[in-house]
Amino acid sequence: MVGPDTIRPLIGVNADIRDGHGMDFLASGLKYVTGVMEGTDGIPVLVPTLGDVENGGDYHIDELIDRLDGLVLTGGRSNVEPHHYGGEPFRPDTLRDPMRDSTTLPLARKAVAKGLPLFGICRGIQEINVALGGSLHPYLWELDGVNDHRMPQTDVASIRFAPRHPVHLFEGGLFAEIAAAAGIDGLEVMVNSLHGQSIDRVADGLQVEALSDDGVIEGISMPGAPGFVAGVQWHAEYRVDINPFNRAVFKAFGHAARRRAAARAGADVA
Repeated sequence: MVGPDTIRPLIGVNADIRDGHGMDFLASGLKYVTGVMEGTDGIPVLVPTLGDVENGGDYHIDELIDRLDGLVLTGGRSNVEPHHYGGEPFRPDTLRDPMRDSTTLPLARKAVAKGLPLFGICRGIQEINVALGGSLHPYLWELDGVNDHRMPQTDVASIRFAPRHPVHLFEGGLFAEIAAAAGIDGLEVMVNSLHGQSIDRVADGLQVEALSDDGVIEGISMPGAPGFVAGVQWHAEYRVDINPFNRAVFKAFGHAARRRAAARAGADVA
């Protein structure tokens, strides 16, 4: 019998298509990988972007999900294409990654359906919402009364990912429960901000967990899902060790993934 203290869940981390001097590469930011390692004590594995996997095909999406214990949908410079939620076409200069869209959206739907613990970060929260039938604001900074949430223009990571504004956690929600369990007082936490899109219409079944002071949706969960489902609009993966709430969210996700790993190994996790 495998003891629960020896189980390290296998956590998928999706990859983007990146151009490298005229050649396509699959890549994911190192901070997502280290965030998984430090925040969940899990084993991160990169999940490639391979285009249309809606019907399985050569990607074997069901087998992939059955072998994972958790899935992180990462942030990225590109944006979810509007045709996936019935929006107007992007402007020509908007960064996009259609192969990522056609991989992660089916992955998110299947992960939810099969109870695979799912955690979306920045673009990842948007993908969860769109995958389940919601929509996005493609140019958030142009909305009346909304602050500019886009990435600070600097190459210094500590400045780029520095806390910029508070978010309010809803009392009685998953995030408030996670904060309380971690000994965090109150329902307000400081977060960074590096996004130009955000959730508009919330998909059926999703629950808003956090709002910024200007009304932008910053966190979601899915109470009726068979497994853990959560997303944050900020970059919780950056320096997980220095932000108590980010660490607590990763811990909750990791615990759900560990329970799944334990069930497959025939062990128990409290």
